[in-house]
Amino acid sequence: MQTPQKIAVVGSGLVGTLLAIYLKRAGHTVHVYDRSPDIRTIQFSGRSINLVMSNRGWKALEDVGLDAEIRKIGIPVDKRAIHLQDGKLNYQFYGKEGEAIFSLSRGVLNRKMVDLAEAEGVKFFFEHKIWDVNLATASLYEGESEQGDWTELKYDKVFGADGAFSRIRHRMQRQSMFDYSQEFMQIGYKELHIPANADGSHKIDKNSLHIWPRGNFMLMALSNLDGSFTCTLFMPFKGENSFESLKDEAALVAFFAKYFPDTKEVIPDLVRDFFKNPTSYLAIMKCFPWTFEDKVALIGDSAHAIVPFYGQGMNASFEDVVEFDKVLDQNLNSWEANFSTYEKNRKKDTDAIADLAVDNFHEMKSHVGQTIFQEKRKIEMALEKEFPNDYSSKYSLVTFNEDIGYREAMLQGRAQDKAILNMLSDEVIGVNGNLRDILNKVKSETTSILEDN
Repeated sequence: MQTPQKIAVVGSGLVGTLLAIYLKRAGHTVHVYDRSPDIRTIQFSGRSINLVMSNRGWKALEDVGLDAEIRKIGIPVDKRAIHLQDGKLNYQFYGKEGEAIFSLSRGVLNRKMVDLAEAEGVKFFFEHKIWDVNLATASLYEGESEQGDWTELKYDKVFGADGAFSRIRHRMQRQSMFDYSQEFMQIGYKELHIPANADGSHKIDKNSLHIWPRGNFMLMALSNLDGSFTCTLFMPFKGENSFESLKDEAALVAFFAKYFPDTKEVIPDLVRDFFKNPTSYLAIMKCFPWTFEDKVALIGDSAHAIVPFYGQGMNASFEDVVEFDKVLDQNLNSWEANFSTYEKNRKKDTDAIADLAVDNFHEMKSHVGQTIFQEKRKIEMALEKEFPNDYSSKYSLVTFNEDIGYREAMLQGRAQDKAILNMLSDEVIGVNGNLRDILNKVKSETTSILEDN
């Protein structure tokens, strides 16, 4: 049992609230600071991508008995619905029978998490702007403005859970020997909306992640409990078929009529939403170290912001909390040892999921519509169904197998993908082949690829 500490968590988002619950359960005094108003009092729309909860995230909630409450506000999604430009609709199931991710509204989930944390005794300080931290003393500095007077807030430990543009990390970056990289993708995103039918039902299948893959750009849609869908258009900022090229209503309507004709009846407020909602950016952020001595630690997006295309941003951040809690359970001899072990254990896996998320963007915007990819998915689905203990696809390893790390899932999954695609291209295997024979060949070729690398 750790000696009780007075701990500040900066950031009341999803990972900050979950971490606060874990720390409170461990016997610590926990205060959460956020510069924004209480999310439970504001409208949350305009720049969101719906979240998906998978096994890694569920494990984090199950460990503190909160999963049942969160399942009430989610919708199970067991497949992709691929909308081709010619009007055809193909379904690609994610995993074995019964396996699904859950679609969750970020705003609804965050409000629920704050409620649950408050019920545990966590104290929140909304509209309190933290501008700096003293790394050596774990003191926060709060004030109305960056240039005005600040109040010192003294703590034993500080956790930075304040997102990709973290003020806590900003202070840590000013140390020597701190590695930091930030890469903006050349694509952005814009939120659109499919409203519910008059009776509150969904206009399209609620249990699918809908994807309209169009090469360099794509549209996605995930369902909400109220019968609506949150849609997200991903496009380059500049060039042909870009946000820059859609400057007026006529260009926008013509673009959607050409590339997304089946959305005309389901997105009635296309023009209003497109020009009202902001165009947002996507960034990948990596850094190290994540901790300073025994005083300060980064967690979640503050330590490793990724793009959303594997649906693992929240899940990876929730897994941070689980892994940190495992370290605390080891009863190491100091908080400095706790922090050091946590960051070393997690770094390789968060780097891996960042790379996998970029891979999945290319897969979703173009590969899912290609014949060879569809054949690969048919083979993988057949192998998973016939040999559930002997084969898991890369997606299943990442999404449904919380017992292995992201890096292991990446290496194994990439090798399997390469093996199947190579053998399909060379006509060594085919979708109508003997499954046992295919499994043996895939395993052999995968082993060979892993050994070569």
